[in-house]
This record gives sequence, structure tokens and C-alpha cells, in this order.
Amino acid sequence: MQSAGKTKVTYHEDLKQALADSFLRETLDKIAVNYRTTRERVFSVINEKEIVAGNAAAKDYAMDHYDELFEQFKREATKRGAIVHYAATGAEANAIIANIAKEHNVKLVSKTKTLTSKEILLNPVLEAQGCEVVEGDLGEWILQLRDEGPCHLVLPAMHLSRHQVAQTFSDVTNFKQEGDIAKLVMVARRVLRLKFVAADMGITGANFIVAETGTVGICTNEGNARLVTTLPRVQVSLGGLDKMVSTMRQALNAQYVLARNGTGQPITSYVTMMSGAMEHSQSPNKKKIYHIVILDNGRKALAKDPLCREALRCIRCGACANICPVYRMVGGHAMGHVYMGAIGLILTYFYHGKDKARNIIQNCINCEACKAVCAGSVNLPAVIAEIRARLNEEDGSPIESSLLAKVLSNRKLFHTLLRFGKWAQKPMTVGTPYIRHLPEIFLKGQGFRALPAIADKPFRDMWDKLKTTTNPNAKVKVGIFAGCAQDFIYPEHLTAAVKMLTAKGYAVDFPMGQTCCGLPVQMMGERKAAEDVAKANLNAFDAPGYDYILCLCASCASHLAHSYPRVLRNYPELAAKVQQFTQKIKDFSSFMRDVAKLSPADFNKSSEGVCYHAPCHLCRGMGVTEQPRALIDMAANYKQGNEEDVCCGFGGSYSIKFPEIASQVLDKKLTNLEATGASTLVTDCPGCVIQLRGGEEKRGKKLKVEHISELLVRQLK
Repeated sequence: MQSAGKTKVTYHEDLKQALADSFLRETLDKIAVNYRTTRERVFSVINEKEIVAGNAAAKDYAMDHYDELFEQFKREATKRGAIVHYAATGAEANAIIANIAKEHNVKLVSKTKTLTSKEILLNPVLEAQGCEVVEGDLGEWILQLRDEGPCHLVLPAMHLSRHQVAQTFSDVTNFKQEGDIAKLVMVARRVLRLKFVAADMGITGANFIVAETGTVGICTNEGNARLVTTLPRVQVSLGGLDKMVSTMRQALNAQYVLARNGTGQPITSYVTMMSGAMEHSQSPNKKKIYHIVILDNGRKALAKDPLCREALRCIRCGACANICPVYRMVGGHAMGHVYMGAIGLILTYFYHGKDKARNIIQNCINCEACKAVCAGSVNLPAVIAEIRARLNEEDGSPIESSLLAKVLSNRKLFHTLLRFGKWAQKPMTVGTPYIRHLPEIFLKGQGFRALPAIADKPFRDMWDKLKTTTNPNAKVKVGIFAGCAQDFIYPEHLTAAVKMLTAKGYAVDFPMGQTCCGLPVQMMGERKAAEDVAKANLNAFDAPGYDYILCLCASCASHLAHSYPRVLRNYPELAAKVQQFTQKIKDFSSFMRDVAKLSPADFNKSSEGVCYHAPCHLCRGMGVTEQPRALIDMAANYKQGNEEDVCCGFGGSYSIKFPEIASQVLDKKLTNLEATGASTLVTDCPGCVIQLRGGEEKRGKKLKVEHISELLVRQLK
């Protein structure tokens, strides 16, 4: 069952239990690996951006016109013999459907897969008035027999092995069943078809609801859904208001991408369009008794929410789970309530309340993989961050989050503490670049990696000497944004960059007033601190005075370039300044490849094998993929690894809050990279260096881990 609503302690226990499920881990691994390849193949023949933009536009229009579209749908569906109901709440929807069953003396109900019915807990309501309810989807039926919730939006029972299913079927049939999949399907067919034939009422969900024609459409891969829609004399379609679109063309556009994004199919096996009451020989007027229930249950309120409304663009394809490194580790029971995956973290808050969402909303690593594949162009990580902020404002911040916010909001205090930390860490570093003896009480569960020590001298203290080597009269002036980690932990990354910029004749500057980019406090839901930090950095950088603001941290670069307008949206007087600042942001690899125009002639190419980890916020946040690989190949022998663009498991504070997951994500990443046979691993982000280098230290230093700037400057002619 889902973990929502449990305590923090029991939630972590559930995560550990999921991680220990070897069958679940193996299944999720196969799906994650195969999905990427399959999805790439089916999308290669269509214009993905155009279709996704069309879906987003159609859903956005519908949100602004829910009332009039509902009235149009009701008129058209009524013309065709349907009876249309509007339910403001889940309780109203349940009452409507229960009354329909009672009015028509329904004893047996067959259903297709409909998460909306789970959202409102429909089955228990019908059962309470004496109805037998049978799930017609094979996976959902198996879960019903086991009294479990789904693990995935599209593949609800994928967490179960054939042997577990065989045992369940043995219990139901009172006959020993073997784990032969074909035979198990035959068992289900024999049992379910008797139910389909005898059912008095069929209940379906809705993949789309078309106002133009009064049509309800469902997309399925099993013929069982057709039996539910054709055989019973009474039929009910239950769909959320968010499934409403204006035209059939818009519905087909959504259908076109639904299967591709969900399962890698060009189209589902069955696409069923229901426009009004269908023929039925057993009914008095030879027509089905057809009711359509359109559910609000918070959707109208969400549509009016300017920061979170885009969640209503979701078409329930399940791609955000397929691609998520956290879901890959623990599955949907530990990463959702009724809805799972990234969209589930969001919808749980709006449809089921903050008590259900409080723990699971923290379980996002912010890798942006879900955002990259979303069929509705939903900025899922940003909406998740907004919900975290609201939870803090509604219930108060956790003490560690509140303390971090206070520290980061005050640059001088923050930097003073870091400088003090340099001395305080001495007993725990024992002369090494790692903190080796930190008491477990401070960082519980961090034994999977060696944590870096604070540098003896921060980059800002080196700047007076370094700046004398740059060309103040150069035509192009570059301001360096350091971020926390490279200023105080890895200043060597920045000194390498300054050497390269100087060698190429650029004027370089380092504004002393700069501080943390603010991403850590944004992801922890500390809205005010995120605003304060952003304003401090705007003031530190005179954006018009620079041609570029160079950032060697992928996470910082993405946050500065893309999140600052959202973070500072409540300060319209800063809009122009924000725009000037964000437009100047450039990541290191893009600058060196596209601006500095580095070529193979600039390097003494090494024969050393070098593999690469693509930071999440570089390859997805900034859309930079080719440049770092090209640079590596100029300077050394590039060794391509499997799943280079999959998260390393760092996620800033995520790896501290969820070490049981972060450690497993890291282990998979390092195993893939070590398999390349390279001796060196480079990346573009200091957070990734912390994670990867710390992990390699624990694994025996099979790979030397460094920032790409260090590799390039070492091989520069």
C-alpha cells in the first residue's frame, strides 16, 4: 500500500523495504533502461516538441474555459442519449454513481482501469450497498485480489512476480496454479469473462473528454475494456475535469503521444470513442443507460493557481515515473499515494491533502528527467518546489531547513561559518582532503561516500593574485559566478578556468558580493531565503558590465538562468535586471566550445581514457550535451559509458535526507562508468564531484574524479 500520511520514520522504513525487494529492483531497472531506447525510437519519426506544445496549449485553454466546455460537452452528449453529471467533490461523484446502481438494481459492476475511481475511493462505496465490484484490467484485478494499490500509472502490477500472481490465483481458485504466464492469463480470462457477461453495470475512466462532440475516449491495451463498455446494460464513464479538451483534433493529438510516452508504442491496442448511448439489445429502448460523471474535486481551484496549474496538463502517461531515478529504486508504492511518480507527488497535495503529501513531496531529487519527457510540458520540479514552500508556510519549516535559510540569507555569516569550518574540521580530516571521522549523529547514513573537507583557502582569497594575470583591456569581459562549493571546497576548478580564460585573452572579474545561487533553499521550500539570495547576487553582478557570466556549476547555471525569474516574480521592479542577468549566464563547457572556439589544436591530446558524467542540470536544465564530450575528446581519449545522463544521486540536500536511495543511485552510476575502462572521470558540476569522488574514495579509487576544467587546463598547450 502507499506510504503517504505515515511518519518520517516509517516512510524511511518503507523505502528500505522497497530497496530490499530484488524483484522490484530488477523490474524497474529493465523498464528504465529499455524505456529510454524505445521512447527515442518511437519519437524519432514525429515532431515531439510540436505535439507536446499542442497538448499544453489545449489543456491551458481548457483550464480557462472549464465551465463553458462542460456545458458544451453536456449539450452534445445529451443529444446522443447520455446523461451528464457534474460532481464538485469525490463524495458527490460516489453518491451519483451509487444512486445509479441503486436505481437500476445493479448487483455486479465490471470496471476498466480508472485511477479517478481510486482517487475518490469508489469501490468501497458501491460494495457498502451490496454491489460486487470486479476490476476488468488484468493488473488491477490482481491488485484487487491482493488488496494492494498500483505501483505505476500504466503498469499497475509490475511489482509482482509471476510466482506471486500464481499464489494469488491459487488462493482465489482453490487450485494450485503454476507460474506459467500464459496459463495464468487463461485463468484470469475464464474468471473475468463470466463476470463481464453477468455484469449489470460497467464503469470506465476517461483519457480524454471532447466538448465538441460529447465524446469520452479511453486508450487500453487489453480487450477487457471493450467488454466493459459493450456488455452491461448500464454504463458509467468517470473522468476528471482535467481530461476536458475542446476538439477531437486536440484529443487525437494527446492520444498520439500517450502510448509513445507511456510504453513506447506508436498507439495503444484499443482506442475506444464513446459518443452517447450505444445500442444494447437487453434495454427497453435498445439503447444503453449511459451516464457520464465529470469530477472536479479541486481541479477548478488548481486551474486558478498561477504557479501550479500546469499540473493539470498531465495526460497520465506515466513517463515521469519511467524516467525517474528515485522511482527506479523504490517504485510507486513508496513514491506516491493514489497517483505516483513526479505528478503523483504534486496531485497528492492537491487531491488528498498535505498530510498525505508531506513525506513523499520531499522524495524528488530535482534531476529534471521528468520535465524533459513530460507530454504536457509540465515543469514538475518547479511545482514540487512550490509545494514544499507552501508546506513550510502552512506548518512551519523543519529546524535544519530554517537554520540553513537564515545562514544563506546572510552572506557574511555564511562565509564566516565556512571559514570557521576550515579550522573546526581539522580533527576529522587528519591531513586528508576528506572528513573521515564525522560523528554519525551529525550525518546519519553518509557512510556510502567520503565527504570533502573545506579548502585551506577559498577562491575569493586567491582572486587578488589571480586577477593580475587577466587582460583588463580585452574586448570580452567575463564575470565568474563561483557558487558555494567551488569557492570554498574546490577552488582549483575556478583557478583552472581562470588560467584558460587568461590564455585566451579574456578579461576576467570576480564580484566579491556574490553568494550561494539559492538552489538549496529553494528546493527545501525556503521561499524568502531563495528571494534574498537571488537579490544579493543581482546586486553583486553588474550584468550590463559583462559580456558573459560564467558558471562552472551546472546546478548553479541552470538555477541562475531559468529559476531566477520565477523566484523573483513578486518583484516587478527587478524584472529588467533579472532579464539582463539571466541572459548573460553561460556554462563552462558551452563557453569554451562555442565562445572561445577551442579546437583540437589547442591541446596536447592525452592517451588517458576519460569517461564522463553528464550533470542533470547541464544536459536537461541547460540543454548542453555535445560540448563537454567534444572537449573531452579534444584533450583525451573519451570513453563513452552507459546512462551518462542519469543522475548520480547527489541532489544537494537530497543525498543527506535520503541516503538509502542516493547511495544506490550512486552505486549504479559508478558501476557503469568503471565499466568503460577509463582511468579518469570528469563532470561539469562540483556537487557531482562531491558525490562521485566521495563514492570512488569508498570503492578504492578506481577512477580519478575531477572537473572538466582541470582536465582541459592540464592538456592545454
